[in-house]
Amino acid sequence: MSPQRLKIAVVAPPWLPVPPERYGGVEWIVSLLADRLAELGHDVTLYACGGSITQANLVTTSDDANLARYGQLLPELEHALLAFRDAGRYDVISDHSGMAAAAIADLVPTPVVHTVHSPLTDEPGRMYRLIAERNPRLRFISTSLKQREPAEDLPWIANCPSALDLDAYPFADRRGDYLLFLGRMSPEKGAARAITVAREMALPLKLAGKMHEADERAYFSREIAPHLSDRIEYLGEVAHEDKVRLLQRARCTLFPIDWEEPFGLVMLESMACGTPVVAMRRGAVSEVIAPGASGVIVDRLEDFPGAVAQADAIEPGSCRDHVETNFSEVRMVRSYLDAFAAILG
Repeated sequence: MSPQRLKIAVVAPPWLPVPPERYGGVEWIVSLLADRLAELGHDVTLYACGGSITQANLVTTSDDANLARYGQLLPELEHALLAFRDAGRYDVISDHSGMAAAAIADLVPTPVVHTVHSPLTDEPGRMYRLIAERNPRLRFISTSLKQREPAEDLPWIANCPSALDLDAYPFADRRGDYLLFLGRMSPEKGAARAITVAREMALPLKLAGKMHEADERAYFSREIAPHLSDRIEYLGEVAHEDKVRLLQRARCTLFPIDWEEPFGLVMLESMACGTPVVAMRRGAVSEVIAPGASGVIVDRLEDFPGAVAQADAIEPGSCRDHVETNFSEVRMVRSYLDAFAAILG
């Protein structure tokens, strides 16, 4: 870790406050990174939407959250342009905001390090290759090595796995009787598959997660709502404190994804609270879970019931130890500082 005091701009996505009140994995990572860099004595400015709270200097690029316009190009581009307006003041820009900022990185004199928080299969991979061609000074950070595989030829400068502020995820040495699913209501996250597992095992299931977009509401109406009962509950998009309580008291957390997950922060959240994760072997899952020590990884949906039984043998303390050892905030911040040193050197 370089002892040099750096002037760093950290650019958050434009859609949610930092830290988020409910949903928002990337925003949690950005919040942790900006705060810890500031605590280390670096001159850090966070560019985020209104309502954000940080130990860094805060510049808001909009008055409030833009979730109603999530994924639209114009607000994302406006956010990037406003964040890059003062680029010459900084030694390095750590961008987490999306493709629009990456696409205009060479318009500013300051080195830009862009963290990719999405999968790189198909169209996203093609887009990032085009962006890299037009922005030869731009460098990329991955959140898992598996994430890179569809686009190994991008100019990667570091792999920086995500981390947690463990004080925000108190450990609980107890186990409940229900299965838990946390995630947005979309086919790739697998809420409907979690219901299939719970019904086959005749176990209670609690589902919680984001449902804002039209496709999320349609998926929920089609695949989730018909199965809700006193045993299968949808709790909505819960606040952080409620999420922690759900994690602490679950028998295990189900992660039945059907996509190439770039990281999967909910796995860390669950393990930090002492609850093992049963997950499909997709994307970064094998880099996040320690089989037998913090969870169980399966290859088919049919294997989930047996895996839940295997997870019962995992000690809660083993789950917590895995996160503390391998996904500490100190380790993540050090990885980012090493990446900044590499691009500056």
